[in-house]
This record gives sequence, structure tokens and C-alpha cells, in this order.
Amino acid sequence: MGIFDAIMQGIVQGAAEFLPISSSGHLSLYQHFTGNSGETGVVFSVLLHFGTLAATVIAFRKTIWEIIKEFFRAIADIFRGKFSFKNMPPMRRMICLIAVSLIPLLLSLPLKDYIEGLSMDDSILVEGICFLITSALLFMSDRVRKGKTNASNMNYRNAATIGVAQVLATMPGISRSGSTISTGLMVGLSREFAVEYSFILGLPAVLGGTIITIPDAIEEGAASGWGAMIVGMLFALIVGLLAIRAVKWLVNKNKFKIFAYYTLVIGIISTAIGIYELISGNKITIG
Repeated sequence: MGIFDAIMQGIVQGAAEFLPISSSGHLSLYQHFTGNSGETGVVFSVLLHFGTLAATVIAFRKTIWEIIKEFFRAIADIFRGKFSFKNMPPMRRMICLIAVSLIPLLLSLPLKDYIEGLSMDDSILVEGICFLITSALLFMSDRVRKGKTNASNMNYRNAATIGVAQVLATMPGISRSGSTISTGLMVGLSREFAVEYSFILGLPAVLGGTIITIPDAIEEGAASGWGAMIVGMLFALIVGLLAIRAVKWLVNKNKFKIFAYYTLVIGIISTAIGIYELISGNKITIG
């Protein structure tokens, strides 16, 4: 893998991970049209997530640090017999809410290999359909009234609903940020909290996926060169930070609809190409 290819994938990952347009879907399209599909593409895609993981930690470092401190306070309260589910401080409630949101993702682990296979195959038909689903979610969330719910009054049913949306986002073409933010807005979360909750919720999943692929990453690094991978992750980090700022501004300004139109167009094009390739048996590639 060359430096230029790594930079391009880093830019795609950094932008699409946080903008509601699906990083997995765009990387799958990039790999499909450049002939870079397969196991190597999948492993490098996961490694790029490490760059966006760092971007999330940097952007929400204050909230994340408060959550970490509150976690240890909760552990201390358990040992002292002072822990109570009633009247929990907001950060402690947020820890419990995130735990509930992660349950659907844990239950979907048996489907992990099947879902990864959709990104590795030679068709982009599934990606096209999933982009259309993302578009529908963004259009629906654009029509809801501004909510006021935050960590202090969000309920566990809302957390579970957002968790289910995150499971759907494991499909290539369904945006994780788009689906979770949209679902959060539809269940009444405030715009600022919906963005914060969505991105922090993604940390455990991305971290877990990165840890799992470390052995493959070491082996691939020896074969492909660590230089390209590091450059790709750095670009994912930098572009990711810029994308997070953009999402915050767009959500607060109620301009999320532009991504609904974008994913609608790319979904229609990808679906049409996927159907053409399926019928004709000819794969369209660039370069």
C-alpha cells in the first residue's frame, strides 16, 4: 500500500466516521473501485478507526475524563455500601445509559463475520441500499422538534433504542453517527447531547475492534509497511477533529438535511451500479 493510497483512505475515514455519511460504506466504495477489496482492506479500515478514536478522545476529553472519574467514584460507593440507582449524578447515569446502549451490539457479535463479509465482497449493492437507509433516517430526524433530554433525564428505553441503531450501523453504508444521532433526536435528546452521546458511545466499539485486530495489524504491517499505516491514521485523526466540529455546528444550525440528500444520491448511484454489475458480470474499477 502506497502513501498516497493511505492518505486518501485516512481522509475518507476521518470525514465519514463523524459526518453522517458512513465511513465503512465510503471505504467499501473506495476499495471496490480501486481494486483494494479483501482482507487487507478490512484490516487497514479498522486501523484507521484508531485515528478517529483518538480524535473523539481529544474532542470530548473533558466529558470522558468526568466519566472516568465518576466510574471510580461509583466503584468506591459500591464497596462502601453507598451506591444507589436512585438520584445518581448525571455522569453516573450516563455510564449506565451507555452500558445499556452497548447491550444490542454485544448480542450482535455472532453476526460480525457475516457483516464484514459484505464489505469484502465484490458487490456494492448492499452498500447502496444501506446508504438509502441512512438517508431515510436523516430525513426523519430533520422533521422532529428540538428535544431537551440530557444525561440527567434520559431513560433506559431511549438508550436501548439508540443501541439498536448502532447495531444497524455495522452494515456498510449505514452511518453510525448518522443513525445514532438521528435516533437520539427522534427520542427527544437535545441536539448538543445527541452528538456527544453518539460519539462517546462509539468509543467502546471502536476500541474493542481495534484491539481484536492488533495481531492481524502487526502481521500486515510487516508486509505492507508501517509508514503508510501511520500516515493514514494521522490523516484520519486530523480530518476527524475537523469533522467533529462540523457536525456540532451543523446539528445546532439544523442543517443535517444536506447529508440526507447526499446519501440519497450516492445510495441511488451505488445501487444502480451494483445492479448493473450483478446483471452484466462486469466490475467497474478506476485506475
